[in-house]
Amino acid sequence: MSKYLGLDSSTQSLSATIIDTDTGSIVAEDSVNYDAHFAETYGVDNGVLNLGGGQMHSPPLMWADALDLLLTGLRDRGLLGQVRAVAGSGQQHGTVYLNETAAPVLGSLQASASLSEQLKGCFSRATAPIWMDTSTGAQCGQIEEGVGGRDALLRLTGNTAFERFSGPQIRKFWQDDPEGYERTACVCLVSSFVASLLAGRLVPVDAGDASGTNLMDIRARQWAPAALEATAPGLASRLLPVAASHQVVGPISPYFVAKYGFAADCQILPFSGDNPCSLIGMGLVTPGQVALSLGTSDTLFACMAEARTSATGEGALFASPDGANYMALICFLNGSLAREAVRDQYGLDWDGFSAALAGTTPGNGGGLMLPYFDAEIVPRVERAGAVRHQLDESDAAANVRAVIEAQALSSRLHSEWMGVPIQSLSVTGGASANSGILQVFADVHGCPVQRFQTPNAAALGAALRACHGETLARAGSADWQQTVEPFTRPESGSTIEPDASHAGTYEALLEEYRQLEIRHLG
Repeated sequence: MSKYLGLDSSTQSLSATIIDTDTGSIVAEDSVNYDAHFAETYGVDNGVLNLGGGQMHSPPLMWADALDLLLTGLRDRGLLGQVRAVAGSGQQHGTVYLNETAAPVLGSLQASASLSEQLKGCFSRATAPIWMDTSTGAQCGQIEEGVGGRDALLRLTGNTAFERFSGPQIRKFWQDDPEGYERTACVCLVSSFVASLLAGRLVPVDAGDASGTNLMDIRARQWAPAALEATAPGLASRLLPVAASHQVVGPISPYFVAKYGFAADCQILPFSGDNPCSLIGMGLVTPGQVALSLGTSDTLFACMAEARTSATGEGALFASPDGANYMALICFLNGSLAREAVRDQYGLDWDGFSAALAGTTPGNGGGLMLPYFDAEIVPRVERAGAVRHQLDESDAAANVRAVIEAQALSSRLHSEWMGVPIQSLSVTGGASANSGILQVFADVHGCPVQRFQTPNAAALGAALRACHGETLARAGSADWQQTVEPFTRPESGSTIEPDASHAGTYEALLEEYRQLEIRHLG
């Protein structure tokens, strides 16, 4: 028996990935879309309740119903009886508020009824604010002031206060509904709530997800008293301790044994956040390994040995679920949005775009672009507007190269705060199919670039965490690289090496790009 289950509770769906470590293969993937099954029951749109004023919530009971439905399908395919361990991923930052009845109800679940039927009375707050919630700007400032300022919170927790993070959400609940907060016996994250359902008891949050709260000491990997005190009174007593990501919390609840055929000794691991689990699912368990998702936004994921922070708040820092390293996450909003804007401006299709890129030379004759076709996250740009420097707007090919070189240069420039030489770059997302684009990234970063495709990195990362944690508990040792390697290999033949003859060109261009940003942004 060598099968492990990873679950991913995301904004719009609950997904499952089952891996077989004997064969090094994914044996099953399944998903339950919330809108398709529960839109009428819970009134969600894209899995979310828009309550107005930037308040974006989801119903925790919907996640419980989705878990029952997802496991029903896997059970009917005969896939659960051989699962040794389960771990999971949850959309980061969301918070679930349980009252004092939750713990005993979790411990006495009956297979004759659904999870949602039995959990109805367990919440001190009917809905859970999620990562999309932007209503807590005032609370962010209050928390930063409470710990001694923005820089103090950054040093302590690895992040400045973000509206989407859990701490400001908790503070807003305490301020807006003090009676509801008083009734709250336990504040869970999305990840630890779903883990608690499976374990039949309240499960601590792991350090990977806890680092997305503005509440955890990023280096000690424990709740930070100063941050808790700045957030809400009595919060320390409402949070379970931060758990090591590899620490088995116990066997699966008898509810799931009786109802879905899990083995009674199937073990539950602490769940983590979707971003930290994606780090594992992309195989980034060695410092210097970096992945870049070239999607609507371009998102850089990096494995780091030290807890370094961005002084300008340009990247989020999380603890890696590998237990030793850290994760940097940097989001560039103008990803495919900018590539498509240039393509459309010059009436090109993607073949024409690729031909234009191939017909220009590295360095682009000094022509540069700041590709802010929309307001940008990194660097922070409030107003949209592309900036051209020594670049003729009528020259389609030069503008194509300029937008790609800008994105590669920006990814290098704004990852310098990590202090980690990038040794390899695994690229996923739609634009990763374009070898010309990948060559630019290889040359700018001076490292090999390879395509990497995984259908659900978060669920795969959760399954790999289940394997590593269960193996460590059972055998006394487990190697992360050996765990992830069979499942995270780059596409065969996809590796693109940097052209050494272009190194000098891009070193000079990087400094020109840096100065252009400074002149434009101040």
